[in-house]
Amino acid sequence: MSDDYKIPQHVAVILDGNGRWAKKRHMPRNFGHKAGADNLEQVIEDAWDLGIKYFTVYAFSTENWKRSVEEVTGLMTILRDFLRRSIDKANKNNMRVRIIGERSRLDADIIDAIDKLEEATKDNTGLQFNVALNYGGRDEITRAMKKIAKEVKDGEISPEDITEDYISEHLDTADIPDPDLLIRTSGEIRISNFLPWQIAYSEFYFCDTLWPDFNKDSLKEAIDYYNGRDRRFGGV
Repeated sequence: MSDDYKIPQHVAVILDGNGRWAKKRHMPRNFGHKAGADNLEQVIEDAWDLGIKYFTVYAFSTENWKRSVEEVTGLMTILRDFLRRSIDKANKNNMRVRIIGERSRLDADIIDAIDKLEEATKDNTGLQFNVALNYGGRDEITRAMKKIAKEVKDGEISPEDITEDYISEHLDTADIPDPDLLIRTSGEIRISNFLPWQIAYSEFYFCDTLWPDFNKDSLKEAIDYYNGRDRRFGGV
């Protein structure tokens, strides 16, 4: 690896293809979601091994509630198990876990598990792992605007105080650097309402690999692609 080879500080991933992975095996969709969750635990370790400092995944969107009751119920069961096991695994690996998204629609026991996980890992200094749950980019920006509008109404700030940085500070990702690289698996080429504010200057990498099959070599290929990009941020 050459001296000028760059590891992206922050990688965001749209975990796509679990359902198709299961269908290819003549299994129900939640079989694929379970395989995807198991794979995520390994890829998180791979990301840290490669030198990535922030890793953000799109686990459940505000639109995913439209799926069948059976699939949503299965996803929530997988989520409960993932949250339960994450405290020990995260602390063992010195990993900090944060959940982004609007929590109020989640069941009380899931919210409680999120709070416990974040509290238990808040002082860890290794990989910062961010999970987007009941997350939608437009919803996030709307919630931020409501907070800022209230501050203006209450006389805490004036409209002139509202800058890009000020808006960023009111998003779920406050104090997390913007992603350098966005990966989407399974061949779909869209961002699906994921971090629209934060990925303004991210590099995009789309691959046909279904998420349960995505591994360390897949991640290296994405980073190789990232290194082939000329990131000018609007300059020449």
